[in-house]
Amino acid sequence: MKSLKTYKNPLLLLAFCLLLVSCGKTETKPQEEQKATTEEASSTIASLTAEQIKTVGIQYGTIEQKELTATLKANGALRVPNNNKANATSMYGGVVKSINVQLGDFVKKGQVIATIANPQFIQLQEEYLSTSSKIIFAEQELARQKELNSGNAGALKNYQNADAELKSIRTRRASLQQQIQLMGINPSSLNNNNLRSALSVTSPITGTISNVFSKIGSYVDVSSPVAEIVDNSQLHLDLNIFEKDLPMLKVGQIIHFRITNNSGEDYNAKVYSIGAAFENDSKSIPVHATVQGNKTGLIDGMNITAIVSLNNVTTDAVPTDAIVSADGKEYIFVVTDKRVEETEVENDKSEKTKTQVTTTNFEKIEVAIGVSNMGYTAITLVKDIPANAKIVTKGAFFVNAKLTNKGEE
Repeated sequence: MKSLKTYKNPLLLLAFCLLLVSCGKTETKPQEEQKATTEEASSTIASLTAEQIKTVGIQYGTIEQKELTATLKANGALRVPNNNKANATSMYGGVVKSINVQLGDFVKKGQVIATIANPQFIQLQEEYLSTSSKIIFAEQELARQKELNSGNAGALKNYQNADAELKSIRTRRASLQQQIQLMGINPSSLNNNNLRSALSVTSPITGTISNVFSKIGSYVDVSSPVAEIVDNSQLHLDLNIFEKDLPMLKVGQIIHFRITNNSGEDYNAKVYSIGAAFENDSKSIPVHATVQGNKTGLIDGMNITAIVSLNNVTTDAVPTDAIVSADGKEYIFVVTDKRVEETEVENDKSEKTKTQVTTTNFEKIEVAIGVSNMGYTAITLVKDIPANAKIVTKGAFFVNAKLTNKGEE
């Protein structure tokens, strides 16, 4: 009997050890899972005390239904139509004698831009006056030949020659008269005492001097303009719209734009034409709009950034300040009842008890943002939240900072 008892005790001891190991493993697994769940919750929940909330100035609100104007962003440039641009040129070649304007000067139609000189101008005027005198003589000769021919005292041939000569001189005078008018000289006021050696080059339109091509002493003719004039009051806006965005546009839509290199002033334009063909190889379609209202500071050729107003959309929206960006995503903070164990107080050397700090907790909720208008931004929640949940509308940046700092600690 003694030997059998001795044999059984080791077996009982081994079984008891196995039982202890099994129980130890069963209790350890829930603790690890609970720790992981707590860490995950801590990464999305921030806690602030009442004093912190007051100091930061956090304000609350709810997700609202807002009618926001959807917009389309596009790039373009300011253009002046060709019929509102002009070159001041001379119909006759000559040497520039004076230039009366500078870049940026405002000129009216008919205003003298420059004067040019050429001895040939005097020759044309001289020939015109001589031709006028010849007409008087030719008319007298024709009358004399007519009288002789009627009395059979002269040949019919002489009468016909006199008639042809008079018509030829009159044609030549009419041609010279038109040429002198193109020179800016009134033929009826021309006489031997007021022959002009210099001609005036005038502005063909009212506008602003955008370029001066000549200088004093240079030779100009009809192919070499003296200056360029642009009428900026007829500025147009040319936009490049991609094919996918074209259905959103229609004639009459309002465009808000700013100068790309100077975003301090807002301007408006109204769509009046939509292109029917692609622009080169860019797969973009030109859209033209008329600049309205104030045009101060706008110049032909300026690059602009435009916002095209589309249809009004009613959607979930929050104040733009309620949205924070982190890790390439957007978030809002919702007041939640979820609790996170924040501090551990050591009561003695062998035991620790966890205490809850009285705070307001904020859960970080990811959202997808849409159009922004009038201080509000459209959002789409990535996961559901309770109806009429209270969200942080002001101070979300500080709540996120608190959450980030806690993660770093």
